[in-house]
Amino acid sequence: MGKLRVVHYINQFFANIGGEEKADFPAELRVGEVVGPGLAFKASFKDEAEIIATIVCGDSYFNENLETAKAQILEMVKAQNPDVFIAGPAFNAGRYGVACGTVADMVSSELGIPAITGMYEENPGADMFKNKVLTIATKNSAAGMRDAVAKMAPLALKLAKNEKIGASCEEGYMPNGVRVNFFEKERGSKRAVKMLLSKLSGKPFTTEYPMPSFDRVDPNPAVKDMAHARVALVTSGGIVPKGNPDHIESSSASHYGEYDISGVFDLTSDTYETAHGGYDPCYANQDADRVLPVDVLRDLEKEGKIGKLHEKFYTTTGNGTSVASSKAFAAEFSAKLKADGVDAVILTST
Repeated sequence: MGKLRVVHYINQFFANIGGEEKADFPAELRVGEVVGPGLAFKASFKDEAEIIATIVCGDSYFNENLETAKAQILEMVKAQNPDVFIAGPAFNAGRYGVACGTVADMVSSELGIPAITGMYEENPGADMFKNKVLTIATKNSAAGMRDAVAKMAPLALKLAKNEKIGASCEEGYMPNGVRVNFFEKERGSKRAVKMLLSKLSGKPFTTEYPMPSFDRVDPNPAVKDMAHARVALVTSGGIVPKGNPDHIESSSASHYGEYDISGVFDLTSDTYETAHGGYDPCYANQDADRVLPVDVLRDLEKEGKIGKLHEKFYTTTGNGTSVASSKAFAAEFSAKLKADGVDAVILTST
């Protein structure tokens, strides 16, 4: 029996073509080529399987030409007739995660070829496809590549061999709503007592019934004197100076922008635009005040209803950006706002 046949899907970044500036790279089939993360899979497969082809597609191209890209990629996979299909891992890259989930689901449902992907739990693609495609939970960034491949490769081999797939806690994929019976080594009462003792002594333990975590933020007291308050604008709607000088990503932002609006009374189409990739940018590009209302705040400032509009605004794109990244951005620029004596912040979205 020969080696199992694998087709691997990756985006333009992991194919070493480029970043956001090359996200419009069209779908391309590379027969016989092992590219980027494929090298790690190849080493993990050893003599059991081989990557017979790699499909590369830019994140923007896939999401902006969805039906065309899906049809192209489906034909590419069909022509290679693999034993298993692997997409990613995508980590926390939102558009990439959605593409990996979409393609893996399509290959599995339309071609009957087993498929697997991997991504961070907060990736929007995880919520969309974890109940349809076996999705390995990975770390936030590509720094977790080794760990991701170590979990994805054995599961891919099991799928290719049509072997029984164990529970999510055994195989490392995200819970998908399907319950699988298995025998624990210790009875439930003993496991429960161990967890209780660990909890009481402050030691780490893993619950067998995880509850959802809801982040609750207590509201600050109301601003007592708005007529003398310094008000700042912050947005996740991606408003940036024309040309996006700091190259804030249209999805899964890795940073935020800080821009001076001293003397600016109107955000015109000649000077500002949106970098956001999650909504139709047409109206925001026509008049960025629709997302970041500098013009209205200037009117309120002139009328004496607020004391002053802060001379700096902070911006990023919320599209696919993880909660962890968002919290880190906010912690950093909130300290700056407090140091500048800002009394209130208006946070706008899309």
